[in-house]
Amino acid sequence: MSEPLVEVNHLKKYFPINSGLLNRTVGHVKAVDDISFSIQPGETFGLVGESGSGKSTVGRTILRLHDKTAGEVKFKGIDVHELSGKELRQIRPQMQLIFQDPYSSLNPRVRVGDAIGEALLDHGMLQKGEIRDRVEEVLASCGLSSYHYDRFPHEFSGGQRQRIGIARALVLNPDLIIADEPVSALDVSIQAQIINLFRHQQETRGLTYLFISHDLSVVEHLCSRIGVMYLGSMMETASRDELFRNPLHPYTKALLSAVPIPIPKLKRDRIVLKGDIPSPANPPTGCKFHTRCPFATAMCKEQVPEFRHVGHEHYVACHLV
Repeated sequence: MSEPLVEVNHLKKYFPINSGLLNRTVGHVKAVDDISFSIQPGETFGLVGESGSGKSTVGRTILRLHDKTAGEVKFKGIDVHELSGKELRQIRPQMQLIFQDPYSSLNPRVRVGDAIGEALLDHGMLQKGEIRDRVEEVLASCGLSSYHYDRFPHEFSGGQRQRIGIARALVLNPDLIIADEPVSALDVSIQAQIINLFRHQQETRGLTYLFISHDLSVVEHLCSRIGVMYLGSMMETASRDELFRNPLHPYTKALLSAVPIPIPKLKRDRIVLKGDIPSPANPPTGCKFHTRCPFATAMCKEQVPEFRHVGHEHYVACHLV
């Protein structure tokens, strides 16, 4: 097996809670709490979980949009958080982010062609006169036309805006793309088009994806391996086929039970979790999932489960396994 493109080792990201007249730190929001995983070149790794589980914070910390609290993030064997500002700027084009809402990430007063091409100019990758040809080429590869270059963001539909967001990430020829809920705001038919676009770009460009989503049915179609997060911790990782065939963690089973089945005659027992996800500022002791787990024991309330290897590329953090 080749060296991983991305290695995340015991990563933690805590946000301080400040209060009082002196604005003192009185606690921390443990958004990401000691997780580890790796992504191979050309692979699509899916990160799933409920809202508030820390998925987006993982992606932004990998890109160093957030500074880590502890642990390490390696990209091509280099610890991203140990780089100087100049060194980080040099590898920025190799790591790109696609946002959930592309409209909010686009300046409404800037034409989309200029918005896509400004990074090329900023990093000195092309001269000003060469940018339009490059941008039109990327627009065409994303299913848009050359005349879209001079239009403004409000003139596009939601699916077209997401294509613009993808084009803006691709224009720098990155090796890694972190896609943060890129299809959750789109209609189902448009979702399928965007997923096919992701797959096509990966095949033609050899891209590596970290695909963040709460929708397992979308992840099933695009990802080769999947990690399941809950309250800042990794509950289970496995290959896509193994996870859907043999889920081991009760939380993973509950998520999978909510995935719609396209054949009406087939039925799946629905697992409804009680209560809400606890606050990451005051997570439960022991296993973080024990407050909602129907199988929790006294051990689950007291001891943090080890993230153990239970099969080929299959890891789980559960006392019951």
